[in-house]
Amino acid sequence: MNQRDTARALSDYYGTTTTGHGRYAARFGTGTRASTTVLTHPDWLDLDCPLIPSHDRLKLSAVTPDDHLTMDEQSAGRAAQRLAESLALGNRMVNMPLYRLLDVGVRKHALEGAVGVTNFVGYVVTMDLLEGELVDALTTGQPIAPGALPLRDVYLPDLPSVLDVADRMCAGGTLALTAIARPADPVRGEADYLLLVQERSGHVINAARRLAVIPKGFHQPLTDYRADAQVGATLRREMEEELFGREDLDNTVGDQRHADPMHPSRLSEPMRWLMAEPGRLRMECTGFGLNLVSGNFEFASLIVIEDPKFWTEFGGQIRANWESSNLRQYSSLDAELLEALVNDVAWSNEGLFALLQGLRRLREIGGSRVNLPTIEWETE
Repeated sequence: MNQRDTARALSDYYGTTTTGHGRYAARFGTGTRASTTVLTHPDWLDLDCPLIPSHDRLKLSAVTPDDHLTMDEQSAGRAAQRLAESLALGNRMVNMPLYRLLDVGVRKHALEGAVGVTNFVGYVVTMDLLEGELVDALTTGQPIAPGALPLRDVYLPDLPSVLDVADRMCAGGTLALTAIARPADPVRGEADYLLLVQERSGHVINAARRLAVIPKGFHQPLTDYRADAQVGATLRREMEEELFGREDLDNTVGDQRHADPMHPSRLSEPMRWLMAEPGRLRMECTGFGLNLVSGNFEFASLIVIEDPKFWTEFGGQIRANWESSNLRQYSSLDAELLEALVNDVAWSNEGLFALLQGLRRLREIGGSRVNLPTIEWETE
C-alpha cells in the first residue's frame, strides 16, 4: 500500500466537510500534484510561527491520564495481536508518557492549545490499530466505506470525530524539514541548502519503511512536563537524538535519570554550537493538521541553519539513529530531483505534508540558495 492508495481510500471513507476543513494537497510547479490524508484548514497553514516561548504556547492542562478507554471483544483481540506482532518484529516499544491534544488554537505566528498526558501503549492498542486495519482492507480488496472497517467505525467514524480532539485519544508528533546552508563547492557547485530525508526503519511503530523528513518524533515529555509541552522542545530533543547521536535521549534504550537531559552541559557539540548565539538555529512551525490515518495531530515545521560554517565544522557528525534505515540528501537548487521526490509514492502522509510546507516556506526565505517552482496548496 503506497501513500496515494491511503489518501484515496480515506477520501472515500470520510468524504467532505462543510466546516472549511479539508485534506491537504499541493501542486509543485505545473507538473506534479500531491494529495495527503492530513485534514487541515486554511487558518492552519503557512503559520510562519517561530518556535520560541512567546509564540510556541501549547500548555499542559493535566498530568494524570484520564482516558477511560473501552474495548469490545474484537478491539481487544486486535490489540493483543498488535502487541504480539510488535514483539515478533522486534519493534522498540516502551510505555512512555505521551502528550494528548485536548484543545488547539493555531493561527498565524502562534501555536496555542492544551495537552494532557496519556501513555504510549494506550495509543498503540487503540488509534494506532487503524492503519493496520486499513492496510489489510486495501491488500485484500475489501471496500473502504463506513461499516466496513470495524475499528475505524468505533474510534474515528467521521470527520466531526476527527476534529473533536478533546473526546478521543489524540496523540501525535512534530516533524521538520531540515535545511542546512552549505558553502559553494568546486564539485557540488553553488552555495545551497542541504535538505535531509529519511527512510524510516522497519522497527519503528509510526511510518515504518516510509519516507519522512527528519527529525520526526512523538510529542512527549522528558522530565519537565510543563516546559516540554512546547513543540520546539520536542524538535530540539529529536535533533539531538536523530541527527547528532544523543543515545541517552532514546527512551527505548534505557531509563532517563538525568534531571535535565537538555541542559547546556549535556548538549552534543553541534547543538551546543547552534545554541551558543541567537540566530544560528531557526525553527518555525509551517502547518498543523490531523492525520486521518490514525487521528494523530501533526505539527509540520522547518529547521534552517543559515551559517555555512556549521556544515564545514559539523557536517561529518550528522548521522541518523536506529529509527532510520538510511538518509538521503537533496540540494535546494535541484528543482528537478525535488519534484521527483515529491512524486515518490513511498512517503508517509505527514512526511509529505511537512516536506511541501517546508519547501514552500524555504522558497520565501532562502534567497539565492533556493531554486524551486511555485508550490500552491489547496484543501479537498
